[in-house]
Amino acid sequence: MPTVPTPASTPAPTSAPQQRRRWLAEIAIVLAVTFGMSGVRSALRLLDALTRPESLSSQQVTLNSSQAHSAWLDAALQLCSAGVLFAWGALALFLLAGDGIRPRKPQLADAPLGLFFAALIGLPGLALYVFALHHGWSKEVIPADFAHPWVQVPALLTWSAANAFAEEFVVVLWLLHRLRGLGAAPAVAVGTSAVLRGTYHLYQGVSAGLGNLAMGVIFAYFYQRTGRIWPLVLAHFLIDAVAFVGYALLGDVLADLRWLGL
Repeated sequence: MPTVPTPASTPAPTSAPQQRRRWLAEIAIVLAVTFGMSGVRSALRLLDALTRPESLSSQQVTLNSSQAHSAWLDAALQLCSAGVLFAWGALALFLLAGDGIRPRKPQLADAPLGLFFAALIGLPGLALYVFALHHGWSKEVIPADFAHPWVQVPALLTWSAANAFAEEFVVVLWLLHRLRGLGAAPAVAVGTSAVLRGTYHLYQGVSAGLGNLAMGVIFAYFYQRTGRIWPLVLAHFLIDAVAFVGYALLGDVLADLRWLGL
């Protein structure tokens, strides 16, 4: 019978060699396809940025931009790219379902927690970014740069949902269950998830890695204690949506600002 991932239903570590080998191979393959390889590329991009003659704070990175000259082709390509992230999250759910593990269904009670976590992460993240930019620890982050106005907001909301779905279901839900199934201590599982989250944000700067590391600890610890993933998905969506859409609508005012967790 399928189980709902709560602290009480976390599977006992397996000692079966065949199962352990399968899970280790699964972790290696999934991370190579998804956020593990993203982390490697991100770290290399930070290294490249740090070895350039100009300071880190004088460099820019654009998170979301047009992918085609034609508006309808741009919209189609945005959907295709975001669809890859939705597929990553779906892959995590599929693999866990094979072991009878399924997340709780979203509930209205998830909304207040989602709002709380969005504020808890987003507001200090904004302050950290401004501080880091002025001290040379971060690139200037441009959340959105679109050529077609009618594509912009729908695409940014889609990307916000895709980021939230993929990151929370792969980096928190799936990875924590696999690590706990392999016998990793709770603190080790939380730390691994958090380090992964911080690593694939390093392309934005040192501060982005540290800020997302902190976010990763909070999110992974919360899930490990409660088994509730949807408040985290909602919080992540809100953080990204406010940053992306807010910048798109108020770019001149917010040119020096960004939110943590993008």
